[in-house]
Amino acid sequence: MDSVRSPEWPVAPLGGVAANSAAARYGMSPGTGPIVGRAGPPPTAPPPYRPSSGTGSAPSAGKPSAPPIPVKILVAGGFGVGKTTTVGAISEIAPLTTEAEMTSAGIGVDDPGARSTKTTTTVAMDFGCVTIDRSLKLYLFGTPGQTRFGFMWDDLARGALGALVVVDSARLDDCYPAIDFFERAGLPFVVGVNAFDGRLALELGEIRWALAIGDQVPLVQFDARDRLSVRDALLVVLDRALDRATRDRRA
Repeated sequence: MDSVRSPEWPVAPLGGVAANSAAARYGMSPGTGPIVGRAGPPPTAPPPYRPSSGTGSAPSAGKPSAPPIPVKILVAGGFGVGKTTTVGAISEIAPLTTEAEMTSAGIGVDDPGARSTKTTTTVAMDFGCVTIDRSLKLYLFGTPGQTRFGFMWDDLARGALGALVVVDSARLDDCYPAIDFFERAGLPFVVGVNAFDGRLALELGEIRWALAIGDQVPLVQFDARDRLSVRDALLVVLDRALDRATRDRRA
């Protein structure tokens, strides 16, 4: 894979929610605060994550181009955090969704948060795809967020190379099951904090501390409604998966 940045997409402006430079993503010092989170990170953590730099060469002229490599990526997280919006914002096809109307039976069971105007919920999965460049195509599978649909996660995760765990900074406890799932499965994942209304309830350092995730797990801020911002978050997932594959090959 020569590059994971499409030459057809403009570079995101610095300083905004779509600006995901290495310094902005990984350079923040962990914050402290009286936030109740998970018990702690996994007992044996791999080395801290470092973005890799590609050095591939362009394909030779005259050779027929090979079809793009399919890569399966999961978009996971709690209920109402923006998974369906994330898939729909970047998919180059009309996304397949399995949305059902929320009814009174879900009152007290499904809580999308006080700021949400959500009236539907995913009952199976979301599906979309996006071509990164001539050599790589992402197939995105959005998981249902409710605990009662957790039995589907093992099937959806089969064959995936990585995952984007979408988080609402005002409801961190809703994302703990997703993080625990990917830690147990050993699947590379990135935590993407969805900036509702362009704001976060907590600083990224405080969120990392509350989620008890190690430095090897990238933590990024993005806007699930913005295509470029979603693209940048998915590129971090790809970079994370490539980093894991490289270390496994050297082991």
